[in-house]
Amino acid sequence: MRVGYVQLQPEFGEVERNLERALELMAGEKADLWVLPELFSTGYMFTSREEVRRLAEPVPDGPTTRALLDWAEARGCYLAYGLAELAGDAVYNSAALVGPQGFLLLYRKTHLFYREKEFFSPGDTGFPVTEVDGVVVGLMVCFDHLFPEAARTLALKGAQLIAHPANLVLPGLAQLTMRARALENRVFTVTANRVGVERRGGEVLRFTGQSQIVSPRGEVLASSPQEGEEAVVVEIDPTISLDKRVTPLNDLLADRRPELYELDGHK
Repeated sequence: MRVGYVQLQPEFGEVERNLERALELMAGEKADLWVLPELFSTGYMFTSREEVRRLAEPVPDGPTTRALLDWAEARGCYLAYGLAELAGDAVYNSAALVGPQGFLLLYRKTHLFYREKEFFSPGDTGFPVTEVDGVVVGLMVCFDHLFPEAARTLALKGAQLIAHPANLVLPGLAQLTMRARALENRVFTVTANRVGVERRGGEVLRFTGQSQIVSPRGEVLASSPQEGEEAVVVEIDPTISLDKRVTPLNDLLADRRPELYELDGHK
């Protein structure tokens, strides 16, 4: 299976331009599954809830998802991507997965970061998975990386690969934690981060790049620099993620003892 990511520098509010640039970067490579950054089509630094609503789109009926559905059908591939989702009175920081057969999966970000809490509703989908050519794929978004329960939930649901659209601003952190998430769950992870700087609302955010693909053994199979756009693809063997053994007598999931774990004060 060939998996890839797009490291992109969106321009805030330029939805058509950002979509076209992502497709342009992917056109030079061939992958079975692509992962695009969080909020790749809109940019990140919203200044009001009204601005979010203006740029958000319904899923799967919005123009960005329709364009990606057309691309997936024409290229015979799958795409996981992050966008601002309009759903009635609510707006979510969401990720979706589409493929040649149509729309497959929607995930609404569970752990909102910083001022996202002012503009987005907290996610209500849980952590869903679906099959992509026989490989179980799950979605999480950016700041979810710092909550090990997110990746573990996906692994317990059978995920072999976690697609991780991101807009990371804390240098080096997710690149480390996503290696840990891959290793502790024996799954592949694909983090698609953005690059560039946004200056809006009196604040400045610098995005850290360093998108990466990590193996179930915690090995970095591909990574990008802190700056610059690119599309990167690697060949993986998804069956490796089915083996959860650390030793012949230890299995990471089978050895769990949830009856002894206390979460939020409850066992």
